[in-house]
Amino acid sequence: MTNTPTPHNAAKPGDISKTVLLPGDPLRARYVAENFLENATQYNNVRGMLGYTGLYKGKQVSVQGTGMGIPSMGIYSYELIHFYGCKNLIRIGSAGALQKNIKLYDIVIGMGACTDSGFASQYELPGTFSAICSYELLQKAVSIANTKNIDVKVGNLLSSDAFYNINGKFDHWARMGVMAVEMEAAGLYMNAAYAGANALCIATISDSIVTGESTTSEERQSAFIKMMEIALELA
Repeated sequence: MTNTPTPHNAAKPGDISKTVLLPGDPLRARYVAENFLENATQYNNVRGMLGYTGLYKGKQVSVQGTGMGIPSMGIYSYELIHFYGCKNLIRIGSAGALQKNIKLYDIVIGMGACTDSGFASQYELPGTFSAICSYELLQKAVSIANTKNIDVKVGNLLSSDAFYNINGKFDHWARMGVMAVEMEAAGLYMNAAYAGANALCIATISDSIVTGESTTSEERQSAFIKMMEIALELA
């Protein structure tokens, strides 16, 4: 924790809470800070990746943009864990539905995260690693959702290096029961597992690979309120 600030984060030791929410979109980080946190202070704007710390119901919580894809998530989550001492990392993102019963604005929670990324190769494991979330955070998130009467779907996600469904590549994962596709959870889960931290991905469905429906960028930035509330209650 002596390597701060980092090339990607201007925060000093103590600026970031032990619990940090991780939206891919830095504007979603600003939205959370401005609409949910009291006494929020911006600690980072390096490369436009906004980061804030404030209070939610009297508890300190941070929110940090991570950018798109496992490589970007890999950088920010690694530094948050190893250089800033973060213990609970909760991705709040968007995902594309792969199943007919999952609709726009549904909330999915990744118990596991499949991937087509080579990110795990750095660990030199003698097999295939199963990237799973923290059961402690998962259990709490489901309990919070039930208390708030928010329907959530729990299961497998796909963290893909590709955004577009070229040649129907996502269809194979759908046949295996994968709920939705996003781009970061598996990298987050691996970094957390390697360091003994807790991680969870909560995502709101922004589009459907099945029906072709989609939301706007403005809606993805600010309309995913229920997901944000669940994540903030985990602090």
